[in-house]
Amino acid sequence: MKRIGVFTSGGDAPGMNACVRAVVRTALYHGVEVYGIMRGYSGMIKGEIVRLDTTSVANIVQRGGTILKSARSQRFQTKEGRQAAFDQLVNHKIEGLVAIGGNGTFTGAELFEREFGIPTVGAPGTIDNDLFGTDYTIGYDTAVNTALEAIDKIRDTADSHDRAFFVEVMGRDSGYIAIPCAIGGGAEIVLVPETQQSLESVIEQLQIGRKRQKSSFLVVVAEGEEEGNATHIATQVKEAIPELDVRVTVVGHIQRGGAPSAADRLLASQIGIAAVEGLINGMRSVMAGIVDRKLVYTPFHDCITRKKPINQSFMRMMEILST
Repeated sequence: MKRIGVFTSGGDAPGMNACVRAVVRTALYHGVEVYGIMRGYSGMIKGEIVRLDTTSVANIVQRGGTILKSARSQRFQTKEGRQAAFDQLVNHKIEGLVAIGGNGTFTGAELFEREFGIPTVGAPGTIDNDLFGTDYTIGYDTAVNTALEAIDKIRDTADSHDRAFFVEVMGRDSGYIAIPCAIGGGAEIVLVPETQQSLESVIEQLQIGRKRQKSSFLVVVAEGEEEGNATHIATQVKEAIPELDVRVTVVGHIQRGGAPSAADRLLASQIGIAAVEGLINGMRSVMAGIVDRKLVYTPFHDCITRKKPINQSFMRMMEILST
């Protein structure tokens, strides 16, 4: 393999730049040319492809976001769009790809490889940490710390004003961000998609706390919680407990930005190297990940279809510490 491409796709995550840097410098270390594909699959279709060298990725390891940009592509979901993307790769003599992204990125990569035979190795870049095949995804550690910093500040004002704050963090299909934030932030309740906690039980827990003369509360809600978003849940709680002073804070997209943590920079660098060396060694349609501190390659199909369970010991920890 003499020439590869690298792109970032889907939601941006802190550490993506560190991964791009590792991909570029590992490829060059092995004598392989590397091209950056701008704006994910959208840029691949349009031919937004640029040659990268070691200076192209200098001084980016500490930067949030992605220098390659990211975009979602409706056109890539069509056979015609994927054909156009393949034609652009052929024009640039690109023989393999490193895809940095999440579930949607790997779904597209698996289909693309099946139709056109372009080998792809994935790097898990998503703050949600919901990909099977790796203990942690690039950007997750930073996102948790960003959200926790906000929660610490919210806790201060909740205590000062005797209020109940419902704090919504990211995690459409996963409570991986919400649970450590709830434990680390001293929350009384955490609501995540993986559990079946009812609104009635939330109201009951708050009522018990009030009977114990507790004056302020913190409820952390993953945005995909089945009972609804934080605003919807808080409204219903207020109806059930009118005397409770309720506020809602949505932490939002600040969780995606900012300089990556040391853990994310290290993980991104490790996985970036593994992705390139996997391609060189003939791997295809797999994601490089770290499980029990060991490098593993997991088929895209498993990453996409297999559910990554939440840590039940964390849920037990939450139950004990919130009493």
